[in-house]
Amino acid sequence: MTTRLADRKLKTKFGEFLEVLYSDGERESIALVVGDLQGCAEVLCRIHSSCISGHVFNSIECECSEEMAAAQDAIQKAGLGLIIFLDQEGKGNGHLALMKSIPYKLSGSSQDDAYVKAGYASDARTYDEVPGILQGLGVKSITLLTDNWEKAKGLTALGVTVSGTRTISK
Repeated sequence: MTTRLADRKLKTKFGEFLEVLYSDGERESIALVVGDLQGCAEVLCRIHSSCISGHVFNSIECECSEEMAAAQDAIQKAGLGLIIFLDQEGKGNGHLALMKSIPYKLSGSSQDDAYVKAGYASDARTYDEVPGILQGLGVKSITLLTDNWEKAKGLTALGVTVSGTRTISK
């Protein structure tokens, strides 16, 4: 069960968000919210996983920072939406897996294949917290901001109504 722990206003270079902290007892998740989502359908929504390299160290080796910035910008411009930030570094495998996958990535493998060659799952992310967060915010359905169409399938399997997808502009 995902529980709402705290919230605050967060000023960013894209505008102000309501930051809402959740926990499932093991991991924390954060929702960045614009507007009153109660009862809303087709809400712009980005499901975004943590990336130490991109978000903390400003790495140019991944697109994580650009995707987050594009999502924040799009949601602010729409005046309604949310980003759900999940603690699942390295596609859910952890930062060690990311570091061990680098030689394979540098030799031409895709990131998914690099994880497998390093002995990890190609994508170990889960979205179990998302339905509870959306329900708690009163969201009826989402328009998913993603370039990964598998996310929509995974969320639908968890009972989330995905009314559509929209490519995230970087």
